[in-house]
Amino acid sequence: MWSSLIAVAGTLLGGALTALLQLRRERAARDERRAEALRGALGELVAALGDHRRALWHRENLVLSGASTEAVEAARAETRATRSAVTSPLVSVSVLEPALAEPARRAALAAFALRDAPDHAELTARREAAITATDALIAAAGRAMAR
Repeated sequence: MWSSLIAVAGTLLGGALTALLQLRRERAARDERRAEALRGALGELVAALGDHRRALWHRENLVLSGASTEAVEAARAETRATRSAVTSPLVSVSVLEPALAEPARRAALAAFALRDAPDHAELTARREAAITATDALIAAAGRAMAR
């Protein structure tokens, strides 16, 4: 009789251990998929911010330099496209890692702030601030992903 009880207890414990291990494997796989999605969204966001920053700097430089209306309008169309490309990865990063929502928002706003600079010196200062904000986002992402 004892051998039967030991066999049943062993079977139950074995089943519980198997379920626990399966649950841990599933959780680890889910965490890895989330981390991979975050890395992808973060890469897209940093690239989109860089593209927008460059396009907006070019447009504002044209305006400040007195370029033709056609050149400015062409640059304006480009900045609209690059700004639109920021939205999706910005939302993804903010949802996947809430701790990065604020640094990501600050980086986006800093890039958007290049608009309507009063002179070349201010345009350059705003560009540097946008680069610094993007660097801060990358540093925050490194810290968040290291935990």
